[in-house]
Amino acid sequence: MPLKTRSMKFINKKMAFALCLLMLATTFVQAQEIIKDSVAAKPEKMTTSHKRQKIDGVIATVGDYNVLDSDIDKSFLEMSSQGTSIAGISRCQMLGKLLEDRLYAHQAVQDSIIVTDDEVKGKMEEQISYMVEQIGSMEKVIKYFKKSNEEDFRTDLFEIIKMNRLTSEMQKKIVDGVEITPEEVRNFFKKIPQNELPVFGAEMEVAQIVIEPKITDVERQKVIDRLKEFKKEVQQGSSFATKAVLYSEDPGSRVNGGFYKMNRKTPFVKEFKDVAFSLAEGEISEPFETTFGYHIIYVEKIRGQEVDLRHILLIPQVSDQSLKDAKAKAEQIRTRIINKEISFADAARAESDEKETRNNGGLLVNPKTQDTHFELTKMDPTLYSQVSNLKEGEVSVPQIDVDQAGRKKYKLVTVTNRIEQHTADYSKDYIKIKDLALKEKQFNAIGKWFDEKIKETYIQINGEYKNCEFTNNWLKK
Repeated sequence: MPLKTRSMKFINKKMAFALCLLMLATTFVQAQEIIKDSVAAKPEKMTTSHKRQKIDGVIATVGDYNVLDSDIDKSFLEMSSQGTSIAGISRCQMLGKLLEDRLYAHQAVQDSIIVTDDEVKGKMEEQISYMVEQIGSMEKVIKYFKKSNEEDFRTDLFEIIKMNRLTSEMQKKIVDGVEITPEEVRNFFKKIPQNELPVFGAEMEVAQIVIEPKITDVERQKVIDRLKEFKKEVQQGSSFATKAVLYSEDPGSRVNGGFYKMNRKTPFVKEFKDVAFSLAEGEISEPFETTFGYHIIYVEKIRGQEVDLRHILLIPQVSDQSLKDAKAKAEQIRTRIINKEISFADAARAESDEKETRNNGGLLVNPKTQDTHFELTKMDPTLYSQVSNLKEGEVSVPQIDVDQAGRKKYKLVTVTNRIEQHTADYSKDYIKIKDLALKEKQFNAIGKWFDEKIKETYIQINGEYKNCEFTNNWLKK
């Protein structure tokens, strides 16, 4: 849970800054291609040509990896392209982050951590598709990142993604085994001086009742018939990917021709996974329904327990009358709640069409913290606008809500609990305090790992960067 700014000396500042830079680093979407797993190949040892690069700007070496002066510029550009402020971050600090990445990557190779080139290529293609969609064209993307041609851009992006994957897998390996006991949480809290206790911002708990407009059988049959026609045309030679780009209403995969990679642990809805894993390679499913609409799936490749597939999603249209009926139902439920005929929670359990919240009395779970508290300053702007003016226990008028796929529904919202800004209390804020304690323990584990690996790894800092003050002992003083 985010904290109000206050001096917190009990957190290891060295590791806190490292985490801050880590969160600012470029992130990439999930891979789209799968090949047989192989151990990440070690980069080539420094050759004469590598040594000649020094005059072109090699400012540091970690194991088998170099850092160019231009890499610092690239990192600042990547952060800026994501809308992240780079104010206050020095070149020395950014170099420290790049040295960390290379030490992670170097050790990942030594530990035989698996990152395949095809996995990286899949991530790269999806990232490029996203960039093109956001900026407008491949030419604009190349110009934005100051590359002379597409080949150079792809080469650099490939290396960045591969480095990030090695880094994240190595970090995961370090912290995965770190656990925290209740006694450690208690001791962590006790050692915080009273005047340095964290201050948690104002929060609220929110519940909602969702009423979805009914879809007529006629509209359902329209999309089923259309999907059947798509299937027939593909079987006669049309491109499934092209049809997905042109007609699918899934914003997450449409730009990539409906492509998804999945295994049985991938978080897709059960109905989708059941159909996907029932198909043979090259087979196209019959239209089927999920909570998102109607789909057909085409299985491109089966690789053991993993599947490469494409799908098309169509969403039945909702009539104006169905929308009016949904609003009327929401108004009726609100009246019953206000008249004390039924509680909001019981109404949610009995009437809400949202499975995820219905059984919990409509109570929302914060996706960032996995608890029911939402900090006001970090709340989703749309949700905040719906609840900010509500008193505790007050029920909103029916509000129309439109999801990413364009589907409309009505909902009632209430604030079940308001929690004012307050200094941390062990009994009331145990979950947040436990999270802080675990983070500190993970910081310490990473710090210990850095201390050990820096000692045993070849590291060279060149030129003016030898004068930097690093948080880690890169200069081995």
